[in-house]
Amino acid sequence: MARRRDQVLDAGIQVLGSEGARRLTYQAVDATAGVPSGTTSNYFRNRAALIDGIVDHLQVLERRDWENFAAAAGPADAGELADTVTRFLQYATGPERARTAARFALYLEATARPELRPALTRGRETVIGWGAEWLQHFGSPDPHRHCEILFDYMDGAAFHQLAFPAENFDPGPGIRELLRGLLD
Repeated sequence: MARRRDQVLDAGIQVLGSEGARRLTYQAVDATAGVPSGTTSNYFRNRAALIDGIVDHLQVLERRDWENFAAAAGPADAGELADTVTRFLQYATGPERARTAARFALYLEATARPELRPALTRGRETVIGWGAEWLQHFGSPDPHRHCEILFDYMDGAAFHQLAFPAENFDPGPGIRELLRGLLD
């Protein structure tokens, strides 16, 4: 049962991220998930419940990805950290493009539905906590604030790449410059 629900939520993220919030319908999610018509509505009584489910599921997926990425990275210095962040941004705007676009769509949805903000904020704060540990290790005098700045930059770079895709997207130079400014 949980597997089918996750399948529906994965499809919801795909629809939201690739077709936009206006196309997020039960029918579109059912079709994308390859499940019988009505399956999505069996799990989510209305569109708001579907969006709530997508928010929670997205947080789980992004946390898992970040944990895996962070565990494999282990940067030894600020230059390696810049390389790690660059690879993560390229992953988020390449293979996981739809998921990243879905997250931005949910940010916009939160302007109309403030009740979404706590869950979206919790996910971001968890990742900022991990990133702040790295920045502290590399000498940041205010690691939490500096990680917020880094993540704001990353969000801006990702948003720009999603909206105006560059064939050879390389956020590395900007990330290196930002980290030098924060850590020097």
